[in-house]
Amino acid sequence: MKILYAIQGTGNGHISRAIEIIPYLRKYASVDILISGIQSDIDLPFEVKYKCYGLSFIFGKKGGINIYKTFKKSRIRNLINEIKSLPVKNYNLVISDFEPVSCWASYYTNVPCVGLSNQAAVMAQGAPQPEKFDPIGKLILKHYAPVNVQYGFHFQRYNSNIYTPIIRKEIRELKTTNQGHYIVYLPAYSDKRIIKVLSQIKKVKWHVFSKHTDKIYSCKNIFIQPINRQAFIKSFASCSGIICGAGFATPAEALFLNKKLMVIPMKLQYEQQCNALALHQMGVAVLKSLKTKHTDKIINWINNDKIIKVDYPDETEKIILTIINQNIIKPPVHIRPNTYILANT
Repeated sequence: MKILYAIQGTGNGHISRAIEIIPYLRKYASVDILISGIQSDIDLPFEVKYKCYGLSFIFGKKGGINIYKTFKKSRIRNLINEIKSLPVKNYNLVISDFEPVSCWASYYTNVPCVGLSNQAAVMAQGAPQPEKFDPIGKLILKHYAPVNVQYGFHFQRYNSNIYTPIIRKEIRELKTTNQGHYIVYLPAYSDKRIIKVLSQIKKVKWHVFSKHTDKIYSCKNIFIQPINRQAFIKSFASCSGIICGAGFATPAEALFLNKKLMVIPMKLQYEQQCNALALHQMGVAVLKSLKTKHTDKIINWINNDKIIKVDYPDETEKIILTIINQNIIKPPVHIRPNTYILANT
């Protein structure tokens, strides 16, 4: 049984999830890996057979997607060639984490393709969706990476095909403390904007992880550094709370670690608007944008000790078996303990 597992390389959540999923996939099948996209800051510790340019959304510095840079960096002719040349017929199943090349290649060759992502959940029945009409956002989510069947991840189980988040092993095993500082991870905002707002809140130590710098520097009570996985996890373990975008992996990990959480959804990102609504309904603080006029709301959040309790069990192997049994194997495969196929690292 051969599976192509395709990962979206825009952002870090998809890669983080893949690190947990791939060993379980390789326990039950021969697996090749595809990555497309140009925005991830995390390396995948497995051999990647197909590296595609794909179709990426480029972060801006004002809280949303940079439409001009996204269009400028798009290579539509190259994307079409990648879709046509990908040998998906060599596989029994394609599993895609919101990755467009594999999905469209499967679509045109009638190869079964399963979606496994947060994006699969936000449009699912029962999942919270903003009342504000956003036809473009819904259109992108529906057609960016088309699949035959979808299994989604969300902050809560809104239906039987939605699972709670996959939490990285290193996060599950993390020993946490509270040393009083706050993390800020907002890749769609410039350092200048972040410093302008946070400098108004002088009695707090801020650890800013920035996508827009390659050096470490300080500005009064604000410590700015490039995104680094180990440094982030160390700061994450000892922080009081975190302000981040309304993506999926980082908010989920913050909830799992019982850290205070405030999210700021990216503009022109329907998925993040859906995530923000779901988090708001759970009691998480949501800020519309990062502006000085909102500093009072940030201060109130800092002074509020409310922690949102969640239950995110490790169901990764169960999810993989469900996908395999429902889409490939009959009779069903059952869990085989201690039979991992070693991955190349």
